[in-house]
Amino acid sequence: MRSPLPIRDGVNATRLRLPESGPWPTVLAYVQQRFAHLDPEDLRSRFDRHEVVGRTGEPLSAGTPLGDHDFIWYYRDLPAETRIPVEVDVLHRDAHLLVADKPHFLPTTPGGRYVVESALVRLRVALDLPSLVPIHRLDRATAGVLLFSVDPSTRGAYQRLFERREVRKEYHAIAPFDPDLRLPVTVRSRLVSSRTHLRVREEPGAANAETRVELVERRGEHALYRLRPRTGKMHQLRAHLGSLGIGIVGDRLYPNLLPEEPDDLRHPLRLLAHRISFTDPLTGRPRDFTTRRRLAPPRSSPDSR
Repeated sequence: MRSPLPIRDGVNATRLRLPESGPWPTVLAYVQQRFAHLDPEDLRSRFDRHEVVGRTGEPLSAGTPLGDHDFIWYYRDLPAETRIPVEVDVLHRDAHLLVADKPHFLPTTPGGRYVVESALVRLRVALDLPSLVPIHRLDRATAGVLLFSVDPSTRGAYQRLFERREVRKEYHAIAPFDPDLRLPVTVRSRLVSSRTHLRVREEPGAANAETRVELVERRGEHALYRLRPRTGKMHQLRAHLGSLGIGIVGDRLYPNLLPEEPDDLRHPLRLLAHRISFTDPLTGRPRDFTTRRRLAPPRSSPDSR
């Protein structure tokens, strides 16, 4: 469902579904109860300023009856955010595609306590590209190659590449070296995520996640691994290496859940989206993008397990 409000300051308007009926005589009355933690007069002023609209962009007033609209859109107040001291770089840009080199600790899209401090909003504002949309995602803890669509009319063609698994992805990771682990190996398992848990879990049943794990080189007690995922499940690479007993350096979720701590830019998760390649659906030509980032060697810290 397309928002009738334009993107403002790099951030999409927020959509809210309204009940068809209820004890609230107006949309405003419902909104004031739904967001009881906010100043009710400030909410009213948004209606008075015509900042709350329906499906076709028509402004709602303070007296608009509940039931006249099924959805509304509005701009939320952006939280004050401390800048994450990392930079997102651009590897490639054309009329249809933008390829970014995302740093560790920066989210791909707004969510939770990070809105402005996301790769998407930073790039939209810095490059004046309000229509920019990510074609896939990287975890906040993961760095590397990240693809964005510039032109909405061709966005679907690139998204379908991922849906049809026609994108070849290569990741690098630093993890403990296990001389008894026979590599290369293809890990297949059933990964299940939950809205109430931070981690995914492996369950019995048909596999829905597949990762090829290869040893690149040994580095003392650790090693550099090449990971080639065939699927793109949440935390797939982290969970699969954890299941092999070689959890990625800096991982506080796999194989064991560790207490949450503030970000330490000196000790990122040693996981990097190293390379993405595919056949361009518009030109039929091969495309290949590689990160300029490198994984720092483990340092003596509690994270360097």
